[in-house]
Amino acid sequence: MSILSSDTHPKAERMQIEFIRRMPMWKKLSIVDGLNETVKTLAITGIKQRFPNATPEQVKRMLAELMLGAELARKVYDHAK
Repeated sequence: MSILSSDTHPKAERMQIEFIRRMPMWKKLSIVDGLNETVKTLAITGIKQRFPNATPEQVKRMLAELMLGAELARKVYDHAK
């Protein structure tokens, strides 16, 4: 197996991978969900820092553009009006 993390000892990495393989699917999905929420929170925080006067609706739209891309966000938001 190749090394995935240059800052992790190969033995520790093998243990991590084995631990993840043995983890029940619901737990893996829960971890992914938590990571997705963290990324969303970081994105919203970044938007609010760059645009401190944006309304909640504007922040939501900018987040959609980041997540979906401008074209798809436009289709979704223009369709909802």
